[in-house]
Amino acid sequence: MTQTIARIKKQGKHFEIIVNTDKALKFRKGETSGMDFLEIDTIFTDSKKGFTASNKDLEEAFGTTSVNLIAEKILKKGEILLTHEHRDEEKERKIRQVVDILSKMAFDPQTGNPHTPERIKNALEQAKVNIKNTPIDAQIKDIIAEISKIIPIRIETKKVKITIPAQYTGSTYGLIKSYIENENWMNNGDLEVIASIPSGTQIMNFYDKLNSITHGSAITEEIKENEK
Repeated sequence: MTQTIARIKKQGKHFEIIVNTDKALKFRKGETSGMDFLEIDTIFTDSKKGFTASNKDLEEAFGTTSVNLIAEKILKKGEILLTHEHRDEEKERKIRQVVDILSKMAFDPQTGNPHTPERIKNALEQAKVNIKNTPIDAQIKDIIAEISKIIPIRIETKKVKITIPAQYTGSTYGLIKSYIENENWMNNGDLEVIASIPSGTQIMNFYDKLNSITHGSAITEEIKENEK
């Protein structure tokens, strides 16, 4: 079992928690909702020196003195200090995820044939693609743009018109921004976008996330190729 520090800076002050590395990463990815990642039920200003944060500082920075609520905020918005081993594991996991997606969904537009996982992985290495610590589906277009310099590759996409109610535009923008081709902010605050989304399982995952965030209130309409 490995421990590490998760930290954040708010109101000009540093706050730290000591967490189980694996459980903290799973919580951050949304794979678990449990609070068992905390190794010590304390908010520190310097965990190595054992300096704890005062209730006054916690209230000013987080609006609460609840250790669980503050720890959750630190994990979601702060920084988790990882060992080289964990960073390498995360990098390899994301590479496998990209290779899996592209080997199933992408093809060579010159031949119409799919690319092998080995060819895709080699292209990722040759193009020196920087896979970010964000959801893969949100950066897949950028990844394809990079490896297309090495191999001819394309993913079939669907063009979709999406109307998002005003109260959900802030929480959904991070999901849709990498797919947007055109956006229009309406007078009532609603957001209307034309998005190009990869077909297959990617588009289903996109719809699931969009419906979850907007509680099913977003309106989507697929645009056919002959529509203007």
